Amino acid sequence: MTVASWNINSVRARLPIVERLMKEHGPDVLCLQETKAANDVFPADFFRRLGYTHQQLCGQRMHHGVAILSRIALGEAKSHDWQDNGEARHVGAMLPCGIRLENVYVPAGGDIPDRSVNAKFGQKLDFIGRMTRWSESLREPTLIVGDFNVAPLECDVWSHKALVNVVSHTAIEIEALDAFRQSHGWVDIGRHFVPAPERCFTWWSYRSPDHTRNDRGRRLDHMWVSPAAAAQVTAHSVLEPCRSWQRPSDHVPLVCEIAC
Repeated sequence: MTVASWNINSVRARLPIVERLMKEHGPDVLCLQETKAANDVFPADFFRRLGYTHQQLCGQRMHHGVAILSRIALGEAKSHDWQDNGEARHVGAMLPCGIRLENVYVPAGGDIPDRSVNAKFGQKLDFIGRMTRWSESLREPTLIVGDFNVAPLECDVWSHKALVNVVSHTAIEIEALDAFRQSHGWVDIGRHFVPAPERCFTWWSYRSPDHTRNDRGRRLDHMWVSPAAAAQVTAHSVLEPCRSWQRPSDHVPLVCEIAC
């Protein structure tokens, strides 16, 4: 079984490249973040026509939004309000192999890494804190995927020196995410298959017309798995060519393969 995760940055604006992903890579399950569509306007029929008839949606008009689209049956859907304000940033479901799938969109956190002057940064840290408390009591094998909006390792950004005080790579965010990792012993699938310090980016700013020229990327998108299920993950890939498709998202898809 293959599971893909992609911050699509408005699903309705990017249906052609979503369809291309489905046809070229054919994941069994697709997790989308930042769909920017309330449930009643989400293009559900589009995905049904492609064979993704099992759908779990948590949408919001114009902002945020997550979705799980699947060719295989999903069970026990849940949605956590880790933002604590009703924003649509999480949806989860049970995979038929007995692994829970959690799809999350962590807040970006604004521009200033100081919660005393930037409420958005505080909300981001609190979001990760709520995830951590949830994770501490987690007992079932789980795969959590999505846009974490944190690049935790020095090699997860194009320049640690340039970005050390930039939101997504600050010490306080990295410390918060590491506390989340330790709370369940999560295995970072990306760095399991692409060991540090190898280059592994998933996001490039729209400010650069050609992301390949200066390659100022960051690894903001992640797939982490419970230790009990880590051996079932047999492959992982970052589909970087998608960043050069027509009208791309600034993120690229991740895909992992699970032995069931």
